[in-house]
Amino acid sequence: MLDVRQVSAGYDGLQILWEVAIHVDAGEIVALMGPNGSGKSTLMNSVSGLIRIWSGEILFEGRRIDALPPHAMIGMGVAHVLERHRLFPDMTVLENLMLGCGPHARKQSIAQGLEQAYALFPLLKERRTQIAGSLSGGEQQMCAIARGLMSSPRLLLIDEPFIGLSPHMRSAVAKAIRAINRDGVSVLLIEQNVAEALSLSQRAYILREGRIVLGGRSEDLKVGQTVERIFMAREDVPSGLDIVSS
Repeated sequence: MLDVRQVSAGYDGLQILWEVAIHVDAGEIVALMGPNGSGKSTLMNSVSGLIRIWSGEILFEGRRIDALPPHAMIGMGVAHVLERHRLFPDMTVLENLMLGCGPHARKQSIAQGLEQAYALFPLLKERRTQIAGSLSGGEQQMCAIARGLMSSPRLLLIDEPFIGLSPHMRSAVAKAIRAINRDGVSVLLIEQNVAEALSLSQRAYILREGRIVLGGRSEDLKVGQTVERIFMAREDVPSGLDIVSS
């Protein structure tokens, strides 16, 4: 579904990504992990068109998308839930949700999107007239994810869905992501917590200093301390361990 091929990118002449290659298959949850500053958000922003890549290619369902503007992604079937919610705080929950539909949404698609959002997060229906900035952090995260779903995406990008949440809210958001995936939406998510990321995903990649240093099935990566050593201690990949992308 998503194929990132040897992508290099950065900001204002400072290179952040170095020939990064990952893929997300239809029906998958794929986790993107790595220390702070490793390039995770830069990679996700490259996929959604928020920044232009310097070299390489990004394809979605076989079509190259790296030259498209961000607003075109909605029509392509890609939605991006940014880090720390990024809601419009002075607008209501309902108004924030409706913005996720895009500028040319029909009434029927808006109604269907709201029905899905409220089924996934019943609390949002109760709070639909409430100012979004007055919600708790967990409730704002629910609203941000639901807003991303309003355009009926086939691929949902989620940047740090659990940051700052209580254990109860983390569990609720993780349950929602699994439900979204069961409904046929592929998910690429960024998560710092190794155990949580691997338990939620089918496959995972580790970025370090702008390069993919390890990737594979989440079940395989749970075995031993390899991921923790690479992620936390910033050690080199142990000899004999392949860097893989599938």
